[in-house]
Amino acid sequence: MLQPKRVKFRNMHRGRRKGLAVQGSTLNFGDYGLKSTEAAWVTSRQIEAGRRAMTRYARRGGKLWIRIFPDKSVTARAAETRMGSGKGPVDHWVATVKPGRIIYEISGVPDDVAREALRLASSKMPMGTKIVTRHAA
Repeated sequence: MLQPKRVKFRNMHRGRRKGLAVQGSTLNFGDYGLKSTEAAWVTSRQIEAGRRAMTRYARRGGKLWIRIFPDKSVTARAAETRMGSGKGPVDHWVATVKPGRIIYEISGVPDDVAREALRLASSKMPMGTKIVTRHAA
């Protein structure tokens, strides 16, 4: 699972997910990419599930880039715990994704293989996505 090696502060506020992605909204590495159309928190487990689906379908061919990193901690309290006594411990890590953000990129595989691999990865994501290409084909 992806997670930061160390952070300055362990617990974080939830924040807001408004606006569109400016950084990370264009293809920089691969020929095909998976772009988000909605805002969401993507957990490290979901990122890993999408990566596994893509590499398994592409039969470890080509090159894959993960363009998001789960650097936001989500805390959780134990069930049926009374209020008070501080914020709970870190439960999992998420990446905050805004509309327009590229999540995965792939290259070095045929067109149909890349599209199907990205389709399989999109089914693991908690938000709407679309497949984008570098060349208009």
